[in-house]
Amino acid sequence: MRTPLSTFSYGLLFNTLPLTSLFSKLTMARSNTSKPKVDKMQQLLHSHPYGGWDKCWEKGVTPWDLGQPTPILVHLHQTGTLPKGRALVPGCGSGHDVAAIACPERFVVGLDVSENAIKQATKWFSSSKSAENFSFLEADFFIWRPTQLFDLIFDYTFFCAIEPEMRPQWASRIRDLLKPDGELFTLIFPISDHEGGPPYKVSVSDYEEVLHPMGFRAELIVENHLAIPPRRGKEKLGRWKRSVSKSLL
Repeated sequence: MRTPLSTFSYGLLFNTLPLTSLFSKLTMARSNTSKPKVDKMQQLLHSHPYGGWDKCWEKGVTPWDLGQPTPILVHLHQTGTLPKGRALVPGCGSGHDVAAIACPERFVVGLDVSENAIKQATKWFSSSKSAENFSFLEADFFIWRPTQLFDLIFDYTFFCAIEPEMRPQWASRIRDLLKPDGELFTLIFPISDHEGGPPYKVSVSDYEEVLHPMGFRAELIVENHLAIPPRRGKEKLGRWKRSVSKSLL
């Protein structure tokens, strides 16, 4: 049985969990070089409109990639908050989050449009002890048609990477891929006022605008106090469910 995550208990979690300190040194070092890498990433994407993300992975220009599991996701897994069953991580990249939450009670599919990202994820994690509980797949989230629906979808740095005009299509795919009682967990990032992208600026209302028509409502939206230092104050955790909906494969 998964644990309900109320605002009160969420606050207690952050007061008692020392995960943030485990990642501080590494992420603070990265913050000094992130802006030039973002600029380089945007150059690659604009010069390779049909294979830009794969080119970024080929060149090692992946400023969005933490090189480690997302701290709050690890915590949600460890506290039994995440749904069991089948999970999907779109834009999984190097696969850290996929491997981190895979377990006998949860099979995780890591999806990415980049061949090089999937190759890297497979190389790093194919021999891990939980390898039988996850798989990596090179596919386009917007046209991929799985044979089974999911109990959980986790989105982080995927929503902000797509063109803003594609967000309604993103929400439609989320609806179609989740079971009627499935849950969507989002890290809403980057909450800022910058122009251009990717990453494109986002807000809670941007998610609500496209998810509400699909029948989703937020059960919880809170500051992510386990965000890595460079992103602290710029992201929120959202937990979404729908009461009445139809899922289509």
